[in-house]
Amino acid sequence: MRRPLALAVVCVALLLAGCQAPGSPSDQTPLAGDAGSTGAPETPTEPAVDLAVNGSAPPAPTADRLGYENGYWYNESLAVTTEDGLNETEREAVVARTMARVERIRGLEFEEPVPVSVVSRAEYRNSTGGETGESLRRFDNAKFEALFFVGEDRDSIAVQNSNRGESVLGYYSSRRGEIVVVSDSETPTISRGTLAHELVHALQDQQFGLESDANTRDGVQGRNGLIEGDAVATRLIYSERCGSTWDCIETPSAGGGGGGDRHFGISFMLYFPYSDGPSLIADLRERDGWRAVNDAYDDHPDSAVEVIYPARYPDWERASVSLADRSNADWERVRPSTDRDRPDYAVVGPSAIAASMAYTLADDYNDSAVVRTGDVINYESDGSLQSEDPYNYDLPATDGWRGGRMHVYENDGETAYVWKTRWDSETDAREFARAWERVVAHWGGSQRADGTWVIADDSPYADAVDISVDGRTVTVVNAPTAAELDEVHDA
Repeated sequence: MRRPLALAVVCVALLLAGCQAPGSPSDQTPLAGDAGSTGAPETPTEPAVDLAVNGSAPPAPTADRLGYENGYWYNESLAVTTEDGLNETEREAVVARTMARVERIRGLEFEEPVPVSVVSRAEYRNSTGGETGESLRRFDNAKFEALFFVGEDRDSIAVQNSNRGESVLGYYSSRRGEIVVVSDSETPTISRGTLAHELVHALQDQQFGLESDANTRDGVQGRNGLIEGDAVATRLIYSERCGSTWDCIETPSAGGGGGGDRHFGISFMLYFPYSDGPSLIADLRERDGWRAVNDAYDDHPDSAVEVIYPARYPDWERASVSLADRSNADWERVRPSTDRDRPDYAVVGPSAIAASMAYTLADDYNDSAVVRTGDVINYESDGSLQSEDPYNYDLPATDGWRGGRMHVYENDGETAYVWKTRWDSETDAREFARAWERVVAHWGGSQRADGTWVIADDSPYADAVDISVDGRTVTVVNAPTAAELDEVHDA
């Protein structure tokens, strides 16, 4: 059946790469021709001999070399056992050789060792539940309600924390310069894919820095498309070489902690950079190898648009969308933070819109859907899920997105929002508006004679919604009742 299938897909995705780790995007980066741009040869300039051949360690180089880290060449074999996990000595050896192999693929040197620590899943859960200001919570709740992810009866931040708290396998902390593995074992066996992925983030941090000026949902999706796409692409090359040119340690397949609130829509949205990022990396490498990927860190994608459609990078530019406050005195703007670096509005881009539409396949509200499973889930010819690119975010209703802006309002405990988007053409704007009307209808909305929508009282989104098109712009206004729509935004 359609719904169980869709729910199963998200569980697979969570095994492939963890969800967002705690902390700011700039601090922590979570899970989920191969010679470098320097033109490094396939073997180091100094000899690297496989231990499986002569049983003794190759000589150390006289100076640091690509493919040699902390006493280990990239093509050495390791005498470790994984049945009882990895003790500290074994873990250090595995980390060092994996660093050497990541160097070999990316053609970039680690500048310093990368420590690995272990925290229990309970510790990790606690770290995701930090204090959140009331304004930010109210703002975030309204934003996730606007996407029809989390209704007014639930807290969006709690849902997000639960969604990732049970599934994250590990993350790289740029603040501490270390990889944190989430496991209840004191001697965990680290998945080679997870370790390689996180070491790429450490390499990115050391070579380019992971600081970013991306401060909206869509901006972060663009930036992370480069960062996670690079890590996934490198991990896939690593996996291809295992068993063919490299001797690799077999480890249990990675898995999350189980349980928790596995929200298909939120997971679909968060998985975007892992799914579409590798295509951006492939496009850049076709242009100028790994050099083009390295150069992109100086000019990362500004939006999910440039990740979904790599040919548009780097020339695509988001349109500046103005949105005048036209509420009456009863409705006050909700500003999520006093931090001047954080905007007091939201930018909801095509990856989030696609996730909202995909969620209609898997929610438990009713049996309708606004997309078909094959529109958003990618399958192989044999019907199995595409492991490298499981989700599709390129939908007719999202192509043509040019920019957007959302304001949130509050009145005596009630919230409302105004969401304005700009599109490449009037046709694109009308197509999105029609699609969004179907999303509203899915969640119990009925259109009145005046064109406004009223969502049924038994829906988690029982409100009134007005969707209007003006040339290339679409404005969505939400209020608790139809009578209050003009109070929130007097058109």
